[in-house]
Amino acid sequence: MVCRHGRLEAVGGVDLDVAAGQKVALTGTNGSGKTTLLRAVLGLHRQVDGEILVGGRGCRRAAEWAWRRRACAWIPQRPAPGRFPLLAGELLSSGGDLPEAVRAARRLGVGSLVDRPLSSLSGGQLQRMHLARAVGCVAAGAGVVLADEPTAALDFAGQEEAAEVLTGLPVTLLVVTHDRAMAARCGRVLEMAAGRLREVS
Repeated sequence: MVCRHGRLEAVGGVDLDVAAGQKVALTGTNGSGKTTLLRAVLGLHRQVDGEILVGGRGCRRAAEWAWRRRACAWIPQRPAPGRFPLLAGELLSSGGDLPEAVRAARRLGVGSLVDRPLSSLSGGQLQRMHLARAVGCVAAGAGVVLADEPTAALDFAGQEEAAEVLTGLPVTLLVVTHDRAMAARCGRVLEMAAGRLREVS
């Protein structure tokens, strides 16, 4: 697989096979192509040569892209609060299973914030809400979680808790992280440099 930003090759010659249920950490320096790779799997980055299969299914038509977005839960690196007054509870609801997402939000210490606008939350609170939403996505049937630096805005205790929640989900996990504790919880660790991947452990 090759991903481009215009004429710039951001990801080159990646051939990655992740078995169902595996937990894979993707490490590497900023700008090495990690986020582009995740976005390509989800279908948010379309300048891709090659084929990306999720659950054995490719994406050639609009309906297939819609299926992939249901099959994959997405935790963005810098969650945006949105340009309109979206409430935290509405974000959780968009995951598909609101009761399960709310339970996860309570476990993560943000359950009391569901009636607040996302724009009023701190970076760490917003990150926890997106993690809780991902739990709701999994409860609604998503079999893959794609997470981009899900612990970056959290303190040490929060990082440990988020890592425990993520790696405890019964799904395939591909997580971009600089957090050594998160990587240590994953069964595979890959490193990316200049758009290329290598297996670390």
